[in-house]
Amino acid sequence: MNHLAIKECVMDSNTIDLESLCQEIRERACTGEFDNQAYVSQDIIEKLKQVGVYRALVPKRFGGNEWSPKQFCELIEQLSKADGSVGWVASFGMSPAYLGSLPETTLAQLYKDSPDIVFAGGIFPPQPAEITDDGVVVSGRWKFSSGCMGADIVGVGISPQKDNEAQGLPRMAVMPANKAQIDMTWDTVGLKGTGSHDLVVKEVLVAKEWTFVRGEPSKLPEPFFKYPSLSLATQVLTVVGIGVAAAAIEEFQKLAPGKSSITGGAEIASRPVTQYEFAQVEAEFKAARVWFYDTMQIVWNEVLAGRNPSAEQISDMRLSCTHVARVCARVTRKIQMLAGMTAIYTHNPFSRFVNDTNVVTQHAFMGDATLQNAGLVSFGMKPAPGYL
Repeated sequence: MNHLAIKECVMDSNTIDLESLCQEIRERACTGEFDNQAYVSQDIIEKLKQVGVYRALVPKRFGGNEWSPKQFCELIEQLSKADGSVGWVASFGMSPAYLGSLPETTLAQLYKDSPDIVFAGGIFPPQPAEITDDGVVVSGRWKFSSGCMGADIVGVGISPQKDNEAQGLPRMAVMPANKAQIDMTWDTVGLKGTGSHDLVVKEVLVAKEWTFVRGEPSKLPEPFFKYPSLSLATQVLTVVGIGVAAAAIEEFQKLAPGKSSITGGAEIASRPVTQYEFAQVEAEFKAARVWFYDTMQIVWNEVLAGRNPSAEQISDMRLSCTHVARVCARVTRKIQMLAGMTAIYTHNPFSRFVNDTNVVTQHAFMGDATLQNAGLVSFGMKPAPGYL
């Protein structure tokens, strides 16, 4: 579906072939390895580092590759074609969009040994954190910390307070992953291997320079930090569904020409209804995918030109995410239906494709509120805070 060059996904010091890695991920995912243990194995996380997932968006001055958002999403799409859970975990290689709000001196310390830092976050609900002379004391529980089992650092949402009174805006507190406990609560119908477990922190002191206001514009000069961060956070998750749907289409194209009905009917690919239905879903998928990447490139071009993207351009990015996420869910379900009875078994790849793409649509970033806010922008009205 895309032509991401293999050589672009290679570290100079430790080469690994992206295509070979995707094949390994696909084979291991099909055994149920990641789903059964409810996290992506550590050796795969290390290989994601080697293909450049975690340095892709890090500034070059910190040893990173400084890719564009589109380049990064194309990489996540490729990994998601191999397995949705691995793609989802890898998508948090977008963490520089969050961490870029830390002070530059903190970032220099963070990346001093390597730009390949694996970040996992538990943002909600923000927990009260008492302010002291040395920083903030963090305690609490946070849900949906995707990839936390393989993280080097974690960030959690806090509401700083002094004498039981809130002080300023909610922040993220960043700490070494070993300062947090993981409660393995993730038991879902899809994206089972993401390991989006609960984080539990007990009275950990975090210095102020390791906290930041989530969503606050970064002061870093690189173009990437001028790109709308909430849109990027949505796009890197949306593209997981695109990769999974692309895998479903390719898998069906291999299955259909040789599979006949047990009742003696024609092979699937020879049936007019299959040809008609498949052509429809393929067209819908390709069109939605193109719009998704086009909106991204339009805004990136504005950023590179030194201009602020318009509300309409940013809204198009958000709307295209919700649209393509839902298209991908419909595509995988239709293909499962066309594949016949064998596609209903738990470990059949078509069942996994359906479950994974449906979980993507459940994320709040792709919820119905996106459609309402997009409509407001289209009519020249103000959307809800946080949409743009």
